[in-house]
Amino acid sequence: MQLADAREQMIEQQVRAWDVLDARVLEVLRQVPRALFTPANQRYRAYADVEVPLPCGQHMLRPSVVGRLLQAVLPAAAEQVLVIGAGSGFVTACLRAMAARVSSLELYPELADEARRNLALLGMRDVAVVDADALTGERGERYDVIAITASLPIYDERFERMLNIGGRLFVTVGLPPVMDARLVRRTADDAFLVQSLFETVIDPLVHAARPPAFRF
Repeated sequence: MQLADAREQMIEQQVRAWDVLDARVLEVLRQVPRALFTPANQRYRAYADVEVPLPCGQHMLRPSVVGRLLQAVLPAAAEQVLVIGAGSGFVTACLRAMAARVSSLELYPELADEARRNLALLGMRDVAVVDADALTGERGERYDVIAITASLPIYDERFERMLNIGGRLFVTVGLPPVMDARLVRRTADDAFLVQSLFETVIDPLVHAARPPAFRF
């Protein structure tokens, strides 16, 4: 199957089928070639609705989950976006196609380098991919959109505090077999609105806090 046909099939049969109907999001998924961000030995799975393995034991999010993420946060062109977990750069590229100011944090230098290469090949050399652990250090910046591409076993309030008023945070919380993907909106300095979006299971954020193990 030609890549263009496979991409369209992904959009129509996988992404739309998961209630991703925003025209802007669907167009971004057409414009950003997922295959470019997929490791060469996994390229045959680029447009399948599966988590594609990446180096360092990480995975690309399924296309349907990416579609729901983009539809939830819907950045405007002038908004400032932070991605936590660059991976190979696909989610970052999709968000950069929607907003002009995007930066991305990645714990693993190998993945950060790959994300930079992939984004540069797509002409997105203005995206800052930073080698950093999102769970260490203080960051004074505020963002309009924060997208966390890994899960938090326990919800961590530090990320919602990095939002501007009116900002949106996409985050997945919980442990297998069921996790809750959420949209958190900052409505005032000390007020947040939480919306449960869908259930899924994705890789946990490295170094994220976990519940204590149950013991008899």
